[in-house]
Amino acid sequence: MTASAFLALILWALGCAQRGVLKIAWSPLYWPFLAFLLLAVVQFFAGLTIDRLATRESLLKIVADLVFFFLAGQLLNAQPENGNALGRLGLVVMLLAFALSVLALAQFFTSPHAIYWRVKPAVGWVFGPYVNHNHYGGLMEMLIPVSAGYILSRPSHTLPRLLLWVAVVLALISVWACGSRGASAAMLAEGLLLGVILMWKRPQAVGRRALFFVAGIVAISAGVFAWMVDTGRASNRSWSILTTDASFLEAKLAGRIQVGKTAIRIAKRHPGIGVGLGCFEYVFPQYTTFTTDMHWTHVHDDYLEIVAETGLPGGLVLVVALLFFFRLAFRHLGERLRHESGWIQLGAAVGCVGLLVHSFVDFNLRIPANAAWFVVCLAIVVHPRSSPGNIRKVVRVSNPERNGGFLT
Repeated sequence: MTASAFLALILWALGCAQRGVLKIAWSPLYWPFLAFLLLAVVQFFAGLTIDRLATRESLLKIVADLVFFFLAGQLLNAQPENGNALGRLGLVVMLLAFALSVLALAQFFTSPHAIYWRVKPAVGWVFGPYVNHNHYGGLMEMLIPVSAGYILSRPSHTLPRLLLWVAVVLALISVWACGSRGASAAMLAEGLLLGVILMWKRPQAVGRRALFFVAGIVAISAGVFAWMVDTGRASNRSWSILTTDASFLEAKLAGRIQVGKTAIRIAKRHPGIGVGLGCFEYVFPQYTTFTTDMHWTHVHDDYLEIVAETGLPGGLVLVVALLFFFRLAFRHLGERLRHESGWIQLGAAVGCVGLLVHSFVDFNLRIPANAAWFVVCLAIVVHPRSSPGNIRKVVRVSNPERNGGFLT
């Protein structure tokens, strides 16, 4: 993924050089991103980490995510020169969500314990291409709202729009079937948020019509899933999202709470700069006060893990980043939703909120694929339709008659 990120960056730079135009769309969210990167660099090069190899790996992942964030911000913002890039991305995301849900459900019904019907992990709760069903749910939390935003941006009277909702229904059924409580709670939060926005930020008739569409899609998917369970077409493992004693190779809630307390204890012992990014797994046995036979690689709470690994500076950067996000994500919604690109941005914003909710009980942001999709959605959200004053622009124009002079 890191190699792909830098290859894409090189291709973007070559394209800018070929056109002789360089435009950098800037967002305030770059500052906390760069601050977090600087914190990781200081930890690594100053030796302020328990395990240098773990921190190096985390540093490379941050750099790759920063490149994805930057490229998405330049290529997918709502500027005129990008044309209908967001619309095309919405279609691609919807097709991806549909394809993944078909794969996941087919695999679930025929070979529920193997990935691609061949790979059987020693531990985990397989669903789709993921070893852990919670992380499949985390991915779909981002893809489904973007897909819905794309469909809502289409003309309401077209038959293809109704057919496109079938893909969203299938994706929602796959989330129910994966049996992730965290994903189910996140999808509920996304539905409530989207419902409120559709009711209050659009003309009343349009907002209610769209709201009825979304509510109907959720109801249909829930009804189909309930029928699947009742007829035995879905296993009791999936139905466990509504039970209290669920746990097939899954950490119990009491254990997660204890691990969270351990993360707080680590943060208190290392408030200055933490124990080092990626190092929780290695310092956990030294600070835990409860007996467990499980190997805890993560806290199952991204926020507590960040504070434990980066101390108060990392926690402060996290808070600033969240403030920037919520300030930028939902501003001028009424104006933005008058354009097709605004609906894609709304879907990306709702998807980011869903993953942020899920991050209270899981570690999706530590999964490279999910983290990459999150920063892409984040870039779409915080690079809205902007005025020329919000874009840093450098233009190089070669003119043979002026001996190759430069204009800036």
